[in-house]
Amino acid sequence: MQTPDDYSEVANLLNYILSEEIHADNLAIEDSKIPAVGSLGKNESGLLTGYDRMRIVAVDEKGVIVGYGISWRAPWTAAGELNHALIVNPHYRNQGIGAALYKKLEQWAYDIGASKLNYEVHDDQDSSLAFAREHGYEQERHNFESVLELNSFDGRMSEYINLSYPILPLTEIDDPDREHRLYELYKETAQDIPGFSGDYFDFHEWRKWTLELPESKLENVLVALDGNKFIGVTHLLHFETTQSMYNEYTGVRRDYRGQKIGLSLKLKAIELAVSKKIEYMRTNNDSLNIPMLTINRDRLQFVAVPGRYKMVKLMQQV
Repeated sequence: MQTPDDYSEVANLLNYILSEEIHADNLAIEDSKIPAVGSLGKNESGLLTGYDRMRIVAVDEKGVIVGYGISWRAPWTAAGELNHALIVNPHYRNQGIGAALYKKLEQWAYDIGASKLNYEVHDDQDSSLAFAREHGYEQERHNFESVLELNSFDGRMSEYINLSYPILPLTEIDDPDREHRLYELYKETAQDIPGFSGDYFDFHEWRKWTLELPESKLENVLVALDGNKFIGVTHLLHFETTQSMYNEYTGVRRDYRGQKIGLSLKLKAIELAVSKKIEYMRTNNDSLNIPMLTINRDRLQFVAVPGRYKMVKLMQQV
């Protein structure tokens, strides 16, 4: 992949698989947050550590990009692991392009000593699932995506908000250390999410990939409080081109669970979205996160849309 020349065509390809449309500037912003030169190593157990990535494209006879593949790991990725993504223009599939791209990605993974590969496929695309299995992957997890059309939301649900704990936008919390306190809340609650692995971001990286996302605004970060203590959070990303919001994260401290604080945060988030005339809200849940699935599907009436399987492959190093 050649940057910045290929940003636009790669973004067009990614839009075949992403829920919200992205553009060349989104990829440029993401690249600006990542060191240009990777740094890989091994830990005391001989497992791959550090960060790096490989991005490749397939082009037709006119030089138009028809396929894209990426293999990457971040500093917080679980030791030994790499993450893969692959997309081929639907008009060019079944010609061996995906297999050729994948071969390059797996060779790089082998060369740098990865021991486990992670690969996500849409759960409604049998051909993608078959492709993953043909290349030695097995299903590890199922991540559901759900959508709530806000013009049909029943506002009477707001009566279930737990008024014992006020919920405020981060912008209304007068504390110079509020972002660090929010980070600690994220860090603590993320450990309990099914499928969580690896290390958690340090504060600097967390801020880059959470509060500094182009769709993120501090006014859309809602915090539940017990006195001055941060006990829960929900964070909404606002996609202005589609007038939609994505529930990027919701978490409640373990010793405050079972008091409908998670439901209260979700309801406050919906109230906020309705006030901004948002048309729909999206969220994702792991199949094993039963409490949050119950809130979203059973209580709030989010509707299931195609989700993703996490496929994994163990690498054999010779």
